[in-house]
Amino acid sequence: MSAVRTLHVDPDEDGMRLDRWFRKHHPELTHGRLEKLLRTGQVRVDGGRVKASTRLAAGQAVRIPPLDAAPKPPAAAFAPSAEDARDIAGMTLYEDERILVLDKPPGLASQGGSGITRHLDGMLAALTDRKGNRPRLVHRLDRETSGVIVVAKTRLAAAELSASFRTRRVQKLYWGLAVGVPEMRQGMIRVPLKRIGVGGEDKMVPAGKDEGQHAVTRYAVLATAGKRAAFIAMEPVTGRTHQLRAHMAAIGTPLLGDTRYGAEESPLGPGLPKGLHLHARRLRLPGEGGPITVTAPLPRHMAESWAFFGFDPEADNGEFDA
Repeated sequence: MSAVRTLHVDPDEDGMRLDRWFRKHHPELTHGRLEKLLRTGQVRVDGGRVKASTRLAAGQAVRIPPLDAAPKPPAAAFAPSAEDARDIAGMTLYEDERILVLDKPPGLASQGGSGITRHLDGMLAALTDRKGNRPRLVHRLDRETSGVIVVAKTRLAAAELSASFRTRRVQKLYWGLAVGVPEMRQGMIRVPLKRIGVGGEDKMVPAGKDEGQHAVTRYAVLATAGKRAAFIAMEPVTGRTHQLRAHMAAIGTPLLGDTRYGAEESPLGPGLPKGLHLHARRLRLPGEGGPITVTAPLPRHMAESWAFFGFDPEADNGEFDA
């Protein structure tokens, strides 16, 4: 049995429910046992009785009574995968005490799912510290989409970043290679989308206002190869599943390699590489000292296509004015 202890709530734990705080610090303690300790007043916060649902504040003192000895974690619990840690280091574009910004390669899933054995969320376990804290994804990219993706290093950073994405204070710029050229050089695509099942896969298709989700994409044509292809910059104003892919297909210019949304692997010429040509090029995040802007270089298959058409791989359209 352990002795009575007092732990103080870390800044990163501000707002955390008491039961979740105990789950983090004492995973061996069952919920039923915690409830009994609370009912008998053995667990207190700043000297007062509390409930399991009580929200904690940074700096508060939590009284922890004697508990049964915790089982020792398996030897591998804090032994990160050297390969995962090395790969994440190789993807890192920016890092500070709060966040990691990574350059996700095409083909790597953001999170797990059917048939997915390796994904970025799982790889982040390699960065788990000895207190059990691990970085967490704040948003996702499609498996075949490459580019900038943000990881929060602390719980507080995750909450703040999630709020920034939700309130659209994060600016996202994507690059794509369209099959064909949009009629307008720049504009807004306002096409509601709904999810349907096609061949065992989900697909977003245009829908009426009453049955579809509101979806808006700002785009600009940065360069063209005659009428065959267009180098497109896109900014998702809303964040629907497959929004950019579905919207580009909706205006008759699907992204190269997007077989799900109507573009064959290489309809523009036998010399072009396969794969979806969609890249999260730049992300601008709010930061304490001002905006943080991170840019990811084109992945190999897109860089080869840019060279094929003579497009500038370092082009920058600045801010959208559409």
